[in-house]
Amino acid sequence: MTITAHAGVEGTLATPADVGIRYIRWGLGLFVFGLVIGFVPLAHYMHGSFEPVEETFLKNVTLWWGCAFTLAVYVAQLGSLAMVVIGLCYIVLARDGAMTSATSIERLAPTLCAVGILAEFLAGFAGYYAVAAVWPNFYYAAIPHGKVTWLAVQGVCIAIYLLGVIYAYGGIRKAAGHR
Repeated sequence: MTITAHAGVEGTLATPADVGIRYIRWGLGLFVFGLVIGFVPLAHYMHGSFEPVEETFLKNVTLWWGCAFTLAVYVAQLGSLAMVVIGLCYIVLARDGAMTSATSIERLAPTLCAVGILAEFLAGFAGYYAVAAVWPNFYYAAIPHGKVTWLAVQGVCIAIYLLGVIYAYGGIRKAAGHR
């Protein structure tokens, strides 16, 4: 079986163009998802305008101006657009003959990126409530253990996404160097 034969991941062929198309499909779908979940911070701001906050919260800019879910939304929106760009790079390099095959790691990379974005959404949204069950009001009272726990889980999710990007970058860099 050659490197351009069956990838095994989602049953697609492993050509660079196929990998690029997977990035674009996932990226566009996740971008729309990111736009939809972008309404959550708006609703949160509206609801939060009635909630009391502590002095520490008002002094801590790292709390993203009052919405706990901003990071998850940004990762979904920006990460998905980056996936589209990566996909276009694969397609252009394949079209120009600079990239004739994709490694198994490159074939896995779009899935890693998508899983990272979706996991970040779950960690950012559902994880917020899970951590708040252990440390009530951790976000608004800036309880360090709760905040660090919640952000660390999100960091792991972003690292999964980043791993996919690094794998793609390696293939793109290798192909672009052949010109």
